[in-house]
Amino acid sequence: MKAETYISVDVEADGPIPGPFSMVSLGMTVAGRMQGRTFEPVDPDSSTFYVELRPISDDFVPEAMAVSGLDRDLLVREGTDAALAMGQAARWIKKVCGKTQPVLAAYPLSFDWMWIYWYFMRFTGASPFGHSRCIDIKTLYAAKAGVPIAWSTKRQMPRHLTAQRPHTHHALDDAKEQAELFQNLMAWHGDGPAQARTAEEAGSARGAGDVEVGGVEGVLSRFEPLADQ
Repeated sequence: MKAETYISVDVEADGPIPGPFSMVSLGMTVAGRMQGRTFEPVDPDSSTFYVELRPISDDFVPEAMAVSGLDRDLLVREGTDAALAMGQAARWIKKVCGKTQPVLAAYPLSFDWMWIYWYFMRFTGASPFGHSRCIDIKTLYAAKAGVPIAWSTKRQMPRHLTAQRPHTHHALDDAKEQAELFQNLMAWHGDGPAQARTAEEAGSARGAGDVEVGGVEGVLSRFEPLADQ
């Protein structure tokens, strides 16, 4: 069985979906390696990749750009061409993974995977992660804690599981933060205080900021600084 290398990924974008909107920055770090049933964490500072990309269209959501903290006009002038950036990203993944299989890890996976897969396919013609080699950190927590996905926001997790690094909305910073969370969850056997939470406690935590909304508004809520953290 081929070993796996888990790559923690974070994307900052100027809108809710790729194509009409653009990925403006991409951060990646090696979170760990898996051989059989054995997971070995890797220092998130040791192997990293970061790039700021030139937007691929004129469309953008101002609130999304505000969250990223990046200057869009500067990216238009000086950002890395998308094809060049994704080629660099693919080569970095191949280098750090060696003979192991790369697996993308993200929180939440649904957002970052959508951008990464679309950009790799559009600009390089292939995805280093295939069409499905990925793991959602939210789902990993929910499965181990035995709770619904609605109770799997970071603010609802036991403190000993959450990362010590801040969530800054800088793509590389956040990739490192989520790598630390992933490592903690991989080492956790689901026997912590999360299973002792009551529905009332979880509901109170949800009321503090985990608001479920649908449609376009639901997608755009991804750009609220504290949404789903």
